[in-house]
Amino acid sequence: MLLTTKFLPPATDPRAVQRPRLVEMLEPAPPKRLNLVIAPAGYGKTTAVGQWCAGAIERLAWLSLDGADNEPRRFWQYVAGSLAHSGLNGVDDAQRTLSQAEASELDGGVTGLLNALAATSESVLLVLDDFHAIQNRTILRQLAFFIDYLPASVTVTLTSRNEPELPLARWRVRHWLSEIHPRTLAFSEQECGHFFRDFMSLALSDDEIRSLWQTTEGWAAAMQLTALSGTDGSADGGKPTVKLDGRHISDYVLTEILDNQPPALCQFLLDTATCTRVCGSLCDHIRESSDSQDYLERLLRENLFLVPLDDTNTWFRYHDLFREALIQRASHQAPHRLDQCQARAIDWLLANDHVQEGISQQILREDWEGLASALTQHGNALIHAGFHLPVLEWLDHLPDRWLHDSPPLLMLRIWGLYFANRVDRIEPLLGELEDLLDRQVADSHPDAEGALALHSEISLIRSYLARIHNDEKSASDLTRQVLQELDHTRIPLKSVTYYGLGLDCFGQGDLVAAAEALCSSVQHGRIERKPSTVLSSGGLLAWIQYYQGDLDLALETCNDIRHWVDEHFYDPQQPRLISCWQQSVLTEIYRERNEPALAQTHLSPLLDHLKSGTEPGQHIVIQYVRGHLAFSEGRFEEAIDALEDAEAVARRRREQIVFDPPACGALLVRCLLASNQLARARHWLEAEDPNRSGSPLNQLHETLVAVRVLLADNRVDEAHNRLQPVLASAQQRGFHQLALEAGLVQAEILLSRQQEAEADGILDALLANGLEAGFLRLFADTPSRLQTRLLARATLIRGGKRAEALCRLLEAQTARTAPVSEGTATANSQLLEPLSQREREVLELIHQGLANKDIAATMEVAAATVKAHIRNLYGKLAVGSRTEALARARELGLLE
Repeated sequence: MLLTTKFLPPATDPRAVQRPRLVEMLEPAPPKRLNLVIAPAGYGKTTAVGQWCAGAIERLAWLSLDGADNEPRRFWQYVAGSLAHSGLNGVDDAQRTLSQAEASELDGGVTGLLNALAATSESVLLVLDDFHAIQNRTILRQLAFFIDYLPASVTVTLTSRNEPELPLARWRVRHWLSEIHPRTLAFSEQECGHFFRDFMSLALSDDEIRSLWQTTEGWAAAMQLTALSGTDGSADGGKPTVKLDGRHISDYVLTEILDNQPPALCQFLLDTATCTRVCGSLCDHIRESSDSQDYLERLLRENLFLVPLDDTNTWFRYHDLFREALIQRASHQAPHRLDQCQARAIDWLLANDHVQEGISQQILREDWEGLASALTQHGNALIHAGFHLPVLEWLDHLPDRWLHDSPPLLMLRIWGLYFANRVDRIEPLLGELEDLLDRQVADSHPDAEGALALHSEISLIRSYLARIHNDEKSASDLTRQVLQELDHTRIPLKSVTYYGLGLDCFGQGDLVAAAEALCSSVQHGRIERKPSTVLSSGGLLAWIQYYQGDLDLALETCNDIRHWVDEHFYDPQQPRLISCWQQSVLTEIYRERNEPALAQTHLSPLLDHLKSGTEPGQHIVIQYVRGHLAFSEGRFEEAIDALEDAEAVARRRREQIVFDPPACGALLVRCLLASNQLARARHWLEAEDPNRSGSPLNQLHETLVAVRVLLADNRVDEAHNRLQPVLASAQQRGFHQLALEAGLVQAEILLSRQQEAEADGILDALLANGLEAGFLRLFADTPSRLQTRLLARATLIRGGKRAEALCRLLEAQTARTAPVSEGTATANSQLLEPLSQREREVLELIHQGLANKDIAATMEVAAATVKAHIRNLYGKLAVGSRTEALARARELGLLE
């Protein structure tokens, strides 16, 4: 007699989370014959399929399987019984055959079932729930035959914890198979919210929902256990809240999952759970075996909470909650063995370039001796790979005695502080380190070369500090001293030293010497395997090549260095290493080539860097290229905001800036001139600022922009006289990009003097040189009168790719201010001074009810900039508050 309760689908709860995306995947869709729903225990396989069946219009035959069904005759009797229980006619003969046939004759009964299904005109759904209970190879062979000859009106659905041994590859090719795996079955964040709020009636915030979803990874059982076992009343009036209850989840994992596995597989899981990521060789080292890859692939096949991290089945991770339960069992069952496994894992991680994971494990174990050794050996490389902040955090974990008695660790902290721009804390540590080294010398410490290396590093750090204090001579002398010392040792500091030398030469305006030093820095950085230094040196080298007027070479330099870093240091588990110098010059190159989308792609990570807080020199560089891109796209107010912010940082934090960033003030004046703010441009030039005009390159940029202001003021002769030294110096020093800009200003002056033939001759020469070098925006970002002239000249040489591109760009150049509606234009005309585009944007955000800090975040500007816009807005509207401003704006028709 068959147990009829095995034929009953699960009852559905109308409050349950509806999952239409899964229902759609399960729906019959010829030529599909099989739905395969595979996931670990507690992922809601049965519930999801039950929901689908509850809404299906087809005839439903449901069979819940268990271990007793792993026998061919019993299995097929129950399959036939489920079809009969569904009311399907014609299966009686097949049932009799299956009940009376010998084992070798069961194939006839399976064929009878197929004939009965083919004879019906109805659509049928056959669900075999918990199919992982079926391991018998005869049943699997017979089921494969059954599905191969299934009529089109029947869809079979299997739910299983692992992938059954059926000819799935063949069925995939024929489009007979639809698969739902754990990642698809896991609850989405939105579904997680519906579960806790609607099904469990818990009033949770979006942040609480997100946290629970991220922790459980959409595992339905973990969500259910959390909701049931963690509900309590909070202090604010008894509002129901939940906290993840690890004990209940661990109990579920251990009793429902782990205890049902073979002992050898259980031991593998317990031994390898100590690692956040695992691979075959790591597990082999932990277990002192050679079969770990086979175990990992078995776990993957059986869906035991193992998540692949690549497409080659090399690296995996366990579901976090599953891993925590395993560690809990291991710590109770065999703590000594767990400790042994952790130690072996750390040894493997440190020896195989997974240093950060190894160090994290050491900190969890409070292995201070091991941590000190690992940081001494690997810390410098980590800092130069861009991980200075984690290194500082790890050093903070060490007890004081480990840090302050170790010269290498003190030096490591100094480098970490330097790269983190906490330079005010460096000087006392340098003094402490020098005292410690002197004591070791007095005590005849055996590591003489190590002491020399540290003295060289101290000199190098002092050279960087000297640059910050504008002591260029000391910086240069110390740098060259370090280079002489390094020639007699094998200390890997040459890349950083040559980078400092490149900064010195760049600041002095010697681009050729700077490029040579930076090429040496890149070369030694590759040998020393210091990707951060290679990126920074290569990025600054590309900036120099840009200033030298060779965009193609600058781009080639960036691409070559990026390829080397990605080839040798790419780690999918870590953020991609970026350099401010390189990202900013790529932004500038693509802006100049009139590829704004690509420019924005390289700018975006810098803006993220800006939001999280960065070193002041880098802050200025980022705002400069951001402002320049906005300027080229006609977004003058946005450009002005960025450049004014850069100027403010330069004034406020000058003593913390190691190098001379680009001339933000000169670009700011260009934006003011382009937006018809001549008075403000004059004011900027007349204001005294001791921080201006650091490097010769910046001095010439600022002189050139002064010439532009004179020309806008119609002081043509004065502009001509001031321009001549700029032209001569730019050519002499090899500042070819600046020479092109100065040549365009010279052509403007000649046109103002009615010397059109001379102006055209200069424009022809500039176009020939500039287009060959790859410059486009430099010509397009000129006053409209010059654009017209340039278009006429460029048309004469049309034919080359770049000339064609420049012609199209100049032809498409339109007014740069954003279009203003007729109503706004009328309203603006009633004001003594019209609202700027940026002020209108601020007004709209005030209208939306945003506070100043929220307006700053929305506009991606500093809070002080927002306040300045609001002050200007109040002045133009003649009001004194937000309320008055909104009322006046509505009265003028500026707002709905």
